[in-house]
Parts: sequence; structure tokens; C-alpha cells
Amino acid sequence: MLQSPTPKKRRRGRLFRFSSALVVLLAVAGYLLVQYVTGGRGGPGCKVVSGKDDGQAYEFSQEQTMNAATIAAVGTGRGMPERAVTIALATALQESQLVNIQHGDLDSLGLFQQRPSQGWGTKKEILDPTYAAGVFYEHLSKVDDYQQLPLTVAAQRVQRSGYPEAYAKHEPEAALLSAALTGQAAATLTCQGLPDTTQTAVGPDAVRAALVRDFGRTVLKETGAEVTGGGSASKDKSKAKAESTPTPSASATGGSSTVTLPVRSGSTRTGWQLAHWAVANSSVLHIERVSYAGREWAAGSADDPWHATVTKASGGVRIVTSQQGGEK
Repeated sequence: MLQSPTPKKRRRGRLFRFSSALVVLLAVAGYLLVQYVTGGRGGPGCKVVSGKDDGQAYEFSQEQTMNAATIAAVGTGRGMPERAVTIALATALQESQLVNIQHGDLDSLGLFQQRPSQGWGTKKEILDPTYAAGVFYEHLSKVDDYQQLPLTVAAQRVQRSGYPEAYAKHEPEAALLSAALTGQAAATLTCQGLPDTTQTAVGPDAVRAALVRDFGRTVLKETGAEVTGGGSASKDKSKAKAESTPTPSASATGGSSTVTLPVRSGSTRTGWQLAHWAVANSSVLHIERVSYAGREWAAGSADDPWHATVTKASGGVRIVTSQQGGEK
């Protein structure tokens, strides 16, 4: 004859089931948090460190870092100061965690949770990070003395958020990202940089197209980009033309090519911005190495600092990119 469980055993059973359910709930919550922060795309990440050697550092996914680099590049292309970039990055961190989300409160979308119904643009435009950043800066530039205002006040005058104080908590990480991505702090951004196999537009043309997309059409004219093809026995060298937007190439010819972005003497800040931009975009553009000012970054070295290189200085940023694209 089976005996009924004692009250003590029943309590233990309920406690066990409750504990098991709590563990599962926490695991699901953790998974959803990671999916939100990374946009559902896990994998290798990036790290930005302080240029003041004070141990301050933050980690981001490759997607977050690429979006941050776009925001910084758009600001620079518009002649906005570093403070404006910091405000934009802190705003995007609060609104979307730097993930280009396609849903939000009411009809808000994208990196800044901008709303088509409020005149920010069409859904397609807002979901274009370059457009979204540009329209944010357009509104910020109309805020009187925004550089002297507390960050949360300046951001709120653009966003009109229901939680205006929330922007302030992101200022430290936004400041580090801004210093790196505007070139103020040298060799402070690293990424794992493993190639995104879903990308088919890779190689020098894709790099040039992405530069124009983020910085504007004058970037190639200013840098006089040169390309050296290393995928075959021939060594073709040509000047990139700024008059027409480069067409991304989906060719997979094997080997690597080098895009060189000459930097004028005394413009090291510009050089480091371009170098860090390349690292931030390394995954989608299949960039293998970036060299500038006697330092080099290599894909697969997110935890390693930029190291000194024995390669003769070219006076510019050298971007070595694989021409192998992903499966179509």
C-alpha cells in the first residue's frame, strides 16, 4: 500500500519545483537580455578602453560598435564637435542599446527610436543608421549652447523622452566611444573581427562604399584612397574616384587587397578615426588587418591591444581586406 507524502516532503517538493522554475526564468530573462543588447546576434565583440590609462573599459557587440562608428562618422562628416558625438552615442545607448531595432514604443524605430508620425522620416529612412544619425545631429545643432548643457538636458531637447534623466547614466561609456571613434584617443578600440559569412559585398569597393556612406562623398577625395590588389599575380594600383559613389563588389577571387587612406601630416586624429572605423566594420567588410602610425590591429585579437609593427609607415591608414564573400 502506497503511503501519502508527509507534509514535510510535500514542502520540499514544492520548494524544489519553485527553485527549478526560478532557475529557468532567470535563464530565459538572461537570454532575452543578451538578445536585446546584441540585437539577437551573439558572437565576437569589441572593447573600448580609456586613453588615459586609468583602467576604464566597456564591451560591446560588433553590431553595436559598427553602429557607433557610423554615428561618429556622420557627426564628423557634418563638422560636429566631439561633444555632439558623445551626446548622440549616449542617446542611442539609452534608446536602443546601439541596436537598429525595428519596433519600440508606439511607432518609434531605429537607433534613436525616432517616430515617422512625428516627422522624423519614413520607416525606411529611420532604419538607415546613417540617416537616423544625420537627422539627430540636425535637431541637436538647433539646440542653443548644447555643448555647455548637461548631456541629459541636450539629449532631452532633441528626443522629448518620458525619462529624460536616463541619458546621463550612459555618458561615461559614450565618452570613451566618442574619444576612440573621433580619433581623439589613439589605439583604444579593438574587435574580434571574425568575418560575417552572410555578407557578399566585400573587398576594396565595399570598403570605399561604406566610407562614403558614413563620412560623406568628400572622404575619398580628402584621403585619395589607393587600392593594391593582392589576390592574383598582378599588382593593380588605381586612384579611387570621389566623383562617383563606389559600387560594392561581391566578387570572391581569393587572396587579399589593401586599401590605403593617406592622411595629411599633422592629422593623426583623422587617421585614428579612420583606423577605428575600419576595426568597427571589420566583421561585415571582412577586414583582416588595420595599420596606422606604427601600430597594427589584426582580426581575432579583441583582447589584445594594438601592437607595434615593423612595417614601414605609409603615412596613412592601411586596411587589408579579404575578397572572400559569404554564400549567396
